[in-house]
Amino acid sequence: MIAHALFFYFFSIIAILSAIMVIVSRNTVHAVFFLILDFISIASLFILIGAEFLGMMMIIVYVGAVAVLFLFVVMLLNVSEQKLSWFRGSRKTKHIPIGLAVGAVILLELIVVVGGWKYRDTFSETKFLNFEKDFTNTHAIGNVMYTEYIHLFQISGLILLLSMIGAIVLTYRKREGVKRQNYFTQVGREREDSIKLVEVESGKGISLDD
Repeated sequence: MIAHALFFYFFSIIAILSAIMVIVSRNTVHAVFFLILDFISIASLFILIGAEFLGMMMIIVYVGAVAVLFLFVVMLLNVSEQKLSWFRGSRKTKHIPIGLAVGAVILLELIVVVGGWKYRDTFSETKFLNFEKDFTNTHAIGNVMYTEYIHLFQISGLILLLSMIGAIVLTYRKREGVKRQNYFTQVGREREDSIKLVEVESGKGISLDD
């Protein structure tokens, strides 16, 4: 129990410090690395409390996909220069009230949720899912997700599909001043259209303008 508590506090402190560094870090790439460290710490906490499925999903989905995608976007778009130009201007204080308002709303939601669980008289009577002792967490979650909550699971899949289609439509919309690739022209290009054979006499060069 002592080792379990030590690991719990260790990963909790790392998760809190990493979240703070994500906010205060001036280098965007470093902020993404701290975000990855935060996700790994939270996944370790899930594993410590016995929810190994959620821990593995945290590492696979958030660290392996989302955080790495953030890192590629930050490195390709040079977001750090845009962020510095943003904070140098007069707009740096204009969004502070909006940020404080959003933070206050999130804090209020946390107080309502945590306070409702703690001070609710009927919380002890809440229906919990009971499974056999030989069930693992993965088996239990799959059993619930694909039986009692199958409709909600399908609806969430449809929402993700619609968001993916919307992102593709927004990406392929026509905009002025933006050059687009024609994949069919590139794939269907013949050898004669891209290669020109020229006979060069010995000792003489060729002109590329010909």
